[in-house]
Amino acid sequence: MQSSDAAAPTVNDAPRGLSILGATGSIGTQTLDIVRLFPDRLKVHALTAHRNAALLARQALEFRPGCVALGDATEVAVLEEALAGTGIRVLAGTEGLCEAATLPEADIVVAAVVGVAGLEPVLAAIRAGKLIALANKETLVVAGALVGDLLARHGSLLIPVDSEHSAIFQCLAGEPARAVESIVLTASGGPFRARPAGTFEAITRAEALRHPNWSMGAKITIDSATMMNKGLEVIEAHWLFALEAAQIEVLVHPQSIIHSMVTFADGSTKAQLGVPDMKVPIQYALSYPDRWPAPHPRIDWSRLSGLDFEPPDMVKFPCLRLAYDALALGGTAPAILNAANEQAVALFLEDRIRFIDIPHSIEAALEKLAKTVQPSYAMLVEADAEARRLVLEHGGAVAN
Repeated sequence: MQSSDAAAPTVNDAPRGLSILGATGSIGTQTLDIVRLFPDRLKVHALTAHRNAALLARQALEFRPGCVALGDATEVAVLEEALAGTGIRVLAGTEGLCEAATLPEADIVVAAVVGVAGLEPVLAAIRAGKLIALANKETLVVAGALVGDLLARHGSLLIPVDSEHSAIFQCLAGEPARAVESIVLTASGGPFRARPAGTFEAITRAEALRHPNWSMGAKITIDSATMMNKGLEVIEAHWLFALEAAQIEVLVHPQSIIHSMVTFADGSTKAQLGVPDMKVPIQYALSYPDRWPAPHPRIDWSRLSGLDFEPPDMVKFPCLRLAYDALALGGTAPAILNAANEQAVALFLEDRIRFIDIPHSIEAALEKLAKTVQPSYAMLVEADAEARRLVLEHGGAVAN
């Protein structure tokens, strides 16, 4: 889809304008930490959230963007009251998110809206020719072909924020695409890497939300526990780096120090290393192609006793296998996979299904729903809705 030496913003003295979609989530709040580090280099012009009006208002009062937007319009009145007299415009719904994503003042759009809800604003930003710091996996999982076509037509650029894809992006800097043989996406293994498979029926929500290395939002933390996050990253890497499934390997690396690796045609391998800290890949996306000095934690090499790797257990973690299956099927299959996963995770977080029912629900959706080979955007939306409906029915049957 693109290479790391693609067009980048011109380096000058003017601050880079930001629209941060999903400002109240984990990536959004850490992005604002980067803005605080570089107030002369970064200027916030728009902030959005799903429904956290209180936090969004506090962020807006600190950073004074031109506008804010809530995806869920039910809290708009609360936000308008909190920002009364500030001159900050309050927008709502998908239209509001898309307006925030296409502001003329915004050079970079940080796409950190969780789930498929982030797709339409990203498409709008691409059409507006923005540089997009992409932290939303679902954009490429659901609509990779559509996104690739729009990027080529509008001259936009995606810079991945996920630590694994950022690592690959950095390793590819200055390298010709034809030299890439394969890549390795590393996985922490989540909280259940060493847990016996026979005990998975008893996994609780609290246990699944207890990640050993990373601090993330609830949905992506559950995805890490099921290893669906790595499956989504495999599909995303296929589109980001124009690689076939056979060229994308997943290895469990419990220390989370090597974030990913690239092996080249001559047999050499590059790896990007760092402590588990999302601020580094976020800042890289905002500063690209520069690297700005920052006080982020460094690796203490004298205390690093070893780096361990092991293949993922596809029997214990069938979500990873299902993601490879969906990538092979193509068309609407990844959209079905993603929607079924989102709905199943939501049901699990509501204690309506068990942890082991998440992959069962996804597999049922992939088996039962028809797949379209070359879907339009409308077909992707329909596939998403059908998968959610089926999982809700499946969840109700499990609960009963």
